[in-house]
Amino acid sequence: MSSVSFAQRLAVSGTLRMLGTQNHSPVRIGFVTPLSGPEAEWGHQGIDGCRIWADGINASGGLMIAGRRHRVEIVLHDSALGAERTLAATRDMVERQRVRLILTLGGDSFAPVLPYLMQKRVLVSTLLPSDLSPDTPYMIAPAEVHPLFNVTGVEWLARAVPQARRVALCSQSDRLGLPSLAVYRAAFEATGHDMVKELRYAPSATNAEEIVAAMLAEQPDVLCFCSAAPPMMQALTEAAHAQGFAGEILACTADDYPRMIARTSPEFMAKYTFQFPDFDDPKLADTSFFFSRPKAFFDSYNRQYPGKWNAVSWEYASVLDLWHNAVELADTTAPVSVLAAMKRRQEMPHAFGPARWYGTPLFGIDNALVGDWPVVKIRDGRARIVEFGSVLEWLDAHEARLKLHMTELGQMWHQRLSPRSSAQSEISLPA
Repeated sequence: MSSVSFAQRLAVSGTLRMLGTQNHSPVRIGFVTPLSGPEAEWGHQGIDGCRIWADGINASGGLMIAGRRHRVEIVLHDSALGAERTLAATRDMVERQRVRLILTLGGDSFAPVLPYLMQKRVLVSTLLPSDLSPDTPYMIAPAEVHPLFNVTGVEWLARAVPQARRVALCSQSDRLGLPSLAVYRAAFEATGHDMVKELRYAPSATNAEEIVAAMLAEQPDVLCFCSAAPPMMQALTEAAHAQGFAGEILACTADDYPRMIARTSPEFMAKYTFQFPDFDDPKLADTSFFFSRPKAFFDSYNRQYPGKWNAVSWEYASVLDLWHNAVELADTTAPVSVLAAMKRRQEMPHAFGPARWYGTPLFGIDNALVGDWPVVKIRDGRARIVEFGSVLEWLDAHEARLKLHMTELGQMWHQRLSPRSSAQSEISLPA
């Protein structure tokens, strides 16, 4: 890689040196993700990471493009405000502000603007590769491969706690939750777990106590909360503790886990398995991964935004590092050229090591960068990696199984091109 990331420069020098090159017109990056509602923490903490990245680039003089330096500006919109307002804001970003990249969480709140963006050939990065299809050729998932990486937690749990066989699952019934449910179903089936209960709830639901009670009625050894949004994930965890559950918990995230420890107990949270480490983790030290010097970024983030680190704090910044490298290679910010530079090789590094562009079997297009992903436990009050699991190896063995569950839940790309209401899949809790 020819470029050096902001985090690496910060770690090596301790400061960021201004270059005496004249700045020209700014390069704008759009950030269109929920900034209100239950997914707001996946927006605000993500933009915080982007600001650290942009500050580092600008302090060094800006992006170098065709011999000239340009400042980076980030333009925000809250996609939770509704489809009409999001489309209007996105049009303004593209047609008036000339953004060169749009970052999004993805999912239901962003789906209505995708046809417009693809028509305009705007480069879009999502954290949900299940958004991908042949109709989204300029959308990529180069950082997070949710929910595919959740298989690594299931495989680790099957080896580490083989006696925990009975699983109860719950998931929100939208484009965030249903693909995650399909992955967990396939992963538990592959390890021979007995899935004794499955519940689906509306994304706006708040009845965590009722959901957990229904799950516990089947006497599970494992509670799986899939990819619940942070407020619901915390509520489900606290409800499980309050109702006396003493088994294993498996989930995609554990955002603000210090709060969950405080509201449950260290012993209870020690049985929590999830997928997102803190970036001062010893297993991330001395890495040669693309997102260089993760601890420097983590420390900088926590100095500026203490107590806010979560699953997405680093992800958009990681995308921007990959994008920056491609801009330097292409010597332009033109979206089509940058995309070609990013995909010039089938394999390339991402945040946790070597990865491969993948996706045609599940998404109809190879626009997801898939590699290894960490399995995380709470150890002495800290989120710590216990191993890295290979998502690609799991897919090589179980892709057909996953496609069956994705199809059953209406989440294959060809099914999503003819949208049906997620409410049709919703299972009501018993009275």
